[in-house]
Amino acid sequence: MENSTEVILFILLGLSNTPELQVLFFMLFTLLYLISVLGNLGMIGLILLDSRLHTPMYFFLSNLSLVDICYSSTVTPTVLAGFLTGNNVISYNACATQMFFFVVFATVENFLLASMAYDRYAAVCKPLHYTTTMTTELCARLVLGSYVGALLNASIHIGNTFSLSFCMPNVVQHFFCDPPAVMVLSCSDRHVSEMVLVFAASFNVFFALLVIFLSYLFVLITILKIHSAEGYRKALSTCGSHLTVVSILYGTGIFMYLQPSSSHSMSTDKMVSVFYTMVIPLLNPLIYSLKNKEVKSAFRKVVEMSKLSLGLAF
Repeated sequence: MENSTEVILFILLGLSNTPELQVLFFMLFTLLYLISVLGNLGMIGLILLDSRLHTPMYFFLSNLSLVDICYSSTVTPTVLAGFLTGNNVISYNACATQMFFFVVFATVENFLLASMAYDRYAAVCKPLHYTTTMTTELCARLVLGSYVGALLNASIHIGNTFSLSFCMPNVVQHFFCDPPAVMVLSCSDRHVSEMVLVFAASFNVFFALLVIFLSYLFVLITILKIHSAEGYRKALSTCGSHLTVVSILYGTGIFMYLQPSSSHSMSTDKMVSVFYTMVIPLLNPLIYSLKNKEVKSAFRKVVEMSKLSLGLAF
């Protein structure tokens, strides 16, 4: 009778049951989360304050920073609460809600990176037509389309996963309601659902990767035609930060999702998940600030203005 009982809540296994490690993880992940939120808020603030950054690239970057805050906030506070209270129980509806928003923000980030790649293509390959190509209207449509596509993708994931029946045991071998980790608990035939999950994830990832690949293929062709060393360095600098972010995000995402559940090692998956849910949102503002002269210049300008304001105040 216990095995046939419908699940109304899930128990998240978490990262560790060792009290000492839980305290260490709580301190580490709290620090990572605070730096991530402050870093992304700082990036948004810089872009809003400096008129030189009011360009399509930084419009996409500000949206990427906003998504990173939401993306990280979907998972990290629940994990921190579990470390603090030792209560890793999550209701059926809360699990579905967390999964929905996790997929939404992950998918938006996926499409935003593709939009940014197209922007880099337009900037390097069609510099004379850049302002007429990357209009405000087009940028707004690309961002809006990213959210619409993400909502549709998340709805497919939720409908596909929670249309299954869940019976005891109800222990999720993860620290949040990740689709593959929840799906393996189903007591109904999940073969079709797994295929739908892989297809949906594959379509979104490979569509974005195709846009990114074609954009950078044309960028590479254009760069090879540049005979000026200064022009060559400038072209590379405009794409370097974006390529770094793309490599990190898609490397971990493909490893996690584009394989059947039977191939998953939950311990490995959890470590990779920590990286892309907590570390990547932290890395994005660091990568763009450290590798981008315009962002560093805007930051110095804000610091100088702050010093001047403090000096006048005292």
